[in-house]
Amino acid sequence: MNKNAILSVLGLTLVTPAAYAAPADVEFRDCPKCTKRIRIDLDAGKAYVNLSRLEGADRAAVAERASRLLAEATIPPAADPKIRPLMGWSSWNTFGVDISESIILETARALATNGLRRAGYTYVNIDDGFFWGHGEDGVLRFHPERFPNGMKPVVDGIHALGLKAGIYSDAGADTCGSMWGGSGSGGKDKGGIGGGLYGHDAADCQLHFNELGFDFIKVDYCGGQRLKLDERARYTEIADAIRATGRTDVRLNICRWAYPGTWVADVAESWRTTKDIRANWKSVKDIIAENLYLSPFASAGHYNDMDMLEVGQLKGSVKTTFGNHGDTGLTADEEMTHFGMWCMLSSPLLIGCDVRTIPDATKRLITNPYLLAMNQNDLGCQGYVVARDGEAYILVKDAVARFGRSRYVALYNASDDEHVFAVEAAALDLGGRIEAFDLAEMADVGAFEGRVHVKVPAHGAKFYRFDAEKRLPRTVYEAETAFLAAYQELHSPQRLGTPYTDACADASGGVILRNIGNGAANDVVWREVEAGADGAFTLAFSYASPDDREMFVSIDGGEAMRVPAPATGGAVATVRCGATLSKGLHTVRVFNDAAWLPDLDVMKLTSADSPAASESGVL
Repeated sequence: MNKNAILSVLGLTLVTPAAYAAPADVEFRDCPKCTKRIRIDLDAGKAYVNLSRLEGADRAAVAERASRLLAEATIPPAADPKIRPLMGWSSWNTFGVDISESIILETARALATNGLRRAGYTYVNIDDGFFWGHGEDGVLRFHPERFPNGMKPVVDGIHALGLKAGIYSDAGADTCGSMWGGSGSGGKDKGGIGGGLYGHDAADCQLHFNELGFDFIKVDYCGGQRLKLDERARYTEIADAIRATGRTDVRLNICRWAYPGTWVADVAESWRTTKDIRANWKSVKDIIAENLYLSPFASAGHYNDMDMLEVGQLKGSVKTTFGNHGDTGLTADEEMTHFGMWCMLSSPLLIGCDVRTIPDATKRLITNPYLLAMNQNDLGCQGYVVARDGEAYILVKDAVARFGRSRYVALYNASDDEHVFAVEAAALDLGGRIEAFDLAEMADVGAFEGRVHVKVPAHGAKFYRFDAEKRLPRTVYEAETAFLAAYQELHSPQRLGTPYTDACADASGGVILRNIGNGAANDVVWREVEAGADGAFTLAFSYASPDDREMFVSIDGGEAMRVPAPATGGAVATVRCGATLSKGLHTVRVFNDAAWLPDLDVMKLTSADSPAASESGVL
């Protein structure tokens, strides 16, 4: 049966327009029932253009776009190997401390042969459970039954497969496994007693990175917490010990289960921001909520870690050694949301399931190059919230270039009901005609101007790349997207006098920033405030305050302007100040060294030329 006959059976028609010769990797088809304009088929290496959805568009231009989209399925290599979020696998979520040489090497072989290594999952991270304490000579020992040959053959075996090897320790004397363990080990694992780095920094780092050849280390804090160590001082000592080995390629992950403070970016490449993930929707939802407003603290090579991926742990097929810890599994929609939001929020991507038996559907999801591109690029941007309607959030971040015309957009529905998103192009800083590419479906779904409506199921999310005619200067700067030098989540911000975000029904995004000011270090800084042209601008600050307060506003380090902020009686009010700006990026700092600032909602930058949204559509 020839190609035309096969397509006829499928209700499709292969069309080769005489007036236009498409690129070799593009084919035209007529499929009236299909709602997509372009579909990418990675297995076939083809981009299919649907003539029924061209609607008078330039056929050549659509074909060229189809060819470009297909080419973009190949993610270019990083400019620096350490600049992107880590990708790989970790043993803890599935095996706890019940690991072994055979489990680790079988997993490494699976990664190398089932397409995961090719997609970028290159780190094989051995978590807790390999220890047997330190000997009387101070040398770290390995579990005699789980790793009878020591760790060198394991590391060499991982490297031989073209993969990287990761290891684990604790900032204190004892590891988390020695306190919690896993059900299969009968609870606490005595091998982790005395296995931590405390008192052995130099020797253990020399062993791990120079003698054994590990490439990554996760450092937990169960033992550090037991000894009441100071996080900043202790993790800095560990980072110094790693640097002293002479290895510049080792990546350090700090696992303190909360955002530690802005000092952490000087110490590690990534840091845990939450408690341990579990394979259920509530856990995933809570972790996303914890990370929605941490974008100011991520940058190229330094990322907020949302914990390991619970992909592959679908309802009815969960595999864990931890017994009944709420691991009820995820639905397919929840799994999509889980993985896509980890990509949008630029978290490290460490698979936690048993990749030797990973479901095919999960493997297709986590190897989708268009979703991975949201995570694996050199820009270092974490998505941030630009609009909220109840438990429905719209997030955005740049896709190809900083301040470019292409942006990633996530429509995240955390609620228990279907939600119809009304997406305003202007809120995304985009204008003109916008072409939308659905990353999960690998399909161009059409174009719109001004506004578009999208249905998203309960617990679901849609992920797009919007390619626009125009990039508009940003005008809305939520307080929660500003850099806060004093921000931390280890201790009560009310007690320490550090800033925190809080729900506020009257705030523009439902969130307001509290506990700012009253010291030079507790300021609010927007680092990339964009003026679209030279001229006079107005900075409008929305705020709430129980009494009369004042703000001081400095632009690019210049002389501060005093801005009175009268009491608002529980409401949100607005005060304004003027500034003359040159075209380009500026830094706006709001501070009060001697007294508390008002609670800040948002800063809006306006000039004589402000774009407006217009038409609407549906994707």
